[in-house]
Amino acid sequence: MSALAQPMAANLVQPVDWLAVAPPTLTAVVALAVLVADLFLPEARKSVLGWISTAGLAAAAALLLPLLDHDRSTFCLTGTPRACSYTADRFTLVVQFLVLGGALLTALLSVTTLKDGNRRHPQGEFWFLLLSSAAGAALLPATRDLATLIVALEVASLPAFALVGIRHGDAKSSEAALKFFLSSVTATAVSLLGVSFVYATTGSLYLTQVADRIQHVDGQLHTLAQTGVVLTLVGFAFKTAAVPFHFWVPDTYVGAPLPIAAYLSVVGKAVGFSGLILVTVVAFPSYADIWGPALAALAALTMTVGNVAALRQQATRAYSAVRLLAWSSVGQAGYLLVPIAAAGYAEDPRKAIGSTVAYALMYAAVNLGAFTVAALVGRTKELNRLSDYRGLYGKNPLTALLLAFFLLCLAGLPPGVIGLFAKVTVFSAAVDAGLGWLAVVMAVNVVIALYYYLQWAALLFRTPEGDTTDHRVPASLTAALALTGAAGVVLSGAPQLVLRFAATGLF
Repeated sequence: MSALAQPMAANLVQPVDWLAVAPPTLTAVVALAVLVADLFLPEARKSVLGWISTAGLAAAAALLLPLLDHDRSTFCLTGTPRACSYTADRFTLVVQFLVLGGALLTALLSVTTLKDGNRRHPQGEFWFLLLSSAAGAALLPATRDLATLIVALEVASLPAFALVGIRHGDAKSSEAALKFFLSSVTATAVSLLGVSFVYATTGSLYLTQVADRIQHVDGQLHTLAQTGVVLTLVGFAFKTAAVPFHFWVPDTYVGAPLPIAAYLSVVGKAVGFSGLILVTVVAFPSYADIWGPALAALAALTMTVGNVAALRQQATRAYSAVRLLAWSSVGQAGYLLVPIAAAGYAEDPRKAIGSTVAYALMYAAVNLGAFTVAALVGRTKELNRLSDYRGLYGKNPLTALLLAFFLLCLAGLPPGVIGLFAKVTVFSAAVDAGLGWLAVVMAVNVVIALYYYLQWAALLFRTPEGDTTDHRVPASLTAALALTGAAGVVLSGAPQLVLRFAATGLF
């Protein structure tokens, strides 16, 4: 009896690679430190919490550097085959860099927003929630079992609900939080049901073991396994804001504080798409004949609905600039889905998803830049209409030029070279997988998107109306503009920095 107990006990004792888990762990520790510090700091000095949070996110991102040498895994089962719950491989590090970098830029935007909010945003709670969400988002791409995947997804999502509705006494913010909460809870419930079915048929939660065992499910359980796969994918489609699960996006972006809308548009998408990649390419590769066509149809529907809705935004409507960015993000989600759908048809699916990550890196940099300019304009134009950007070049030339550059990157036009090349890699992934029809749909949508991006860019250089005073740009917004602008320019000058992921894959 004791001989049997010893190997069982050995299986339960797992060494922890603290360096591998350092980035999300440090983010969580800083979140707790900020929450405790908030109890002791007087109201006049609580702005220091924002800079502590920003420094913590920068330090967490810096901890990715020692992990570049080789892949690391921890929380592993002993024996053969080896299964781990946490893996810091190339895919993990790239997505964690995107998440932590996006959270860092969100923090820079938030410093000014909280200062301008006239105490409508409780500072301690805001920074704790932002860091907690970022910790969950950084954990998710490293997870390699379904249980940890769902936990990380909820750690990233639950604080985001509160951040959307954090403005005191704002009915629009509360409504946005409620819509976001209900849609996300539905997605989680569907995902959990799917995961339970998968576990019932395979007897494992580890992605590698699920991938192996789900191919040999007993005939009586085959339908249950298929249902589990479909429900899991539907749950993640909610998280990626794919049509028809997108209805919460425009109202949530408008009702949330603008930095949180920026956070959801980039970090929220990174969470959804990294989870979708893990469950499709790693856990369910044998069901590519199901998720490949389904994701291709979702991609076509998502990009079309998003771009057509963005095209219909009226320049004088309240919050039309934010709504356009919201619908644009839905359209961009469709482009991001294309290489994942192509992975279902490709001989090497893990290489195909490199195109999604390359596109996501481009989108993150320039979309956060566009939101930064929107935050700057929103300081003096609370309704943030597209018409409020008319003549921005006459008031603030550098800001106008940067916004025009970001919009051209999103449209895929020079000098936004990185946007053009990123779209070409997505086209190539679709064509190489034999999805010519999807490439045609994407081409039509790119033309549609050109119109509204160029229309917005043209407004910047028209004759200004009303107040032409040049307002001072706060230091934190200047830093965010500088970082996003530099990222866009560097990537346009050296697109191979991200496009190599599309050529070599990530796993």
